[in-house]
Amino acid sequence: MPAHPTPLVHGEKASRREQILAAAAELFARHGFHGVGIDDIGAAVGISGPALYRHFRSKDAMLGEMLGSISRYLLDGGKELAERRSGAALLDALVKFHVDFALTQPALITVQERNLANLTDADRKQVRALQRQYVELWVEAIRATVPEVGETHARSSAHAVFGLINSTPHNRYLADEELAELLERLALGALRAAR
Repeated sequence: MPAHPTPLVHGEKASRREQILAAAAELFARHGFHGVGIDDIGAAVGISGPALYRHFRSKDAMLGEMLGSISRYLLDGGKELAERRSGAALLDALVKFHVDFALTQPALITVQERNLANLTDADRKQVRALQRQYVELWVEAIRATVPEVGETHARSSAHAVFGLINSTPHNRYLADEELAELLERLALGALRAAR
């Protein structure tokens, strides 16, 4: 499992920065990045909007750190899994890990999906680089599990499965445990059918 309990909290107790990021994620997911002001974020954590500038230089910087943290969390978690598993066992673990992330962090999934274009160029490049590395972990696991799948098909398959799993903020008709089981089964079935 990843070193950090969530993508935004780096220890047992959330720091003020982490509390701000978590509140901002919920607000950005609900109202969109441009629909949320610093006063809204400050009010959500019990401080004035301008006090946020003690923690972040701007709302853009907040979004950059948020999406960077998500991408690092997924990559670090995937690498940890790859250190202990390979082949089909790794693919199963990656699917379970990503499903768990999607079910426990629906606001972050929504923010990631809707706001990548709102990042500064530098932050977007960093996030994209981290995402590419995470995808490559999946490509290797897919190709080890289904050897007849070429690299391009494996990459397309990984992205398609991310779309399936990342749909969870819009698909909450089942209890989390039941939905996790369904998503894992669908994702693994789709990946194994990629040949």
